[in-house]
Amino acid sequence: MPRAELPRAAIESIVAGTVGALAMMPFGAVFRALEMRVGHYGPKFAALYLADPGPVALFVQHLVLGWVSAVVLVLLPLHRMSAAVGLVVGLAYGALYYAAVNALALPLYFGDPLPWNLGPAVVLPSLVVHLVFGAAVAVAIQVLRRRRARGARGL
Repeated sequence: MPRAELPRAAIESIVAGTVGALAMMPFGAVFRALEMRVGHYGPKFAALYLADPGPVALFVQHLVLGWVSAVVLVLLPLHRMSAAVGLVVGLAYGALYYAAVNALALPLYFGDPLPWNLGPAVVLPSLVVHLVFGAAVAVAIQVLRRRRARGARGL
């Protein structure tokens, strides 16, 4: 990525990451209401750098992790893909993110059992919210880039 494009990429990561982070929250709330495990690692991760992470700190962390996690999709040429292909790429990213980070890296780091050893009630909520995150980020990036392209053409 050319150096001149770094500010645009950072803005896209912040905007699309915020969209993705917010989009996954209602799904997480539904799973929580159903007493299913979701958001398990937010407090554990925050406890690594805060003595007693409260709701505001957890929300800010959630947003910042969304920004950082969106970078991978920002680096892809999603604006050159159809909406359907971009959506599939986002869903695939969400699934891979869940598998690599939430189902493997975080459980291993914190000494927890792997989710697939605990059953679908543990796997499904986190997988779904990460699919939503990936899809929302991909769509947001496509919208941002297409609006910018229209504006550059004077439309």
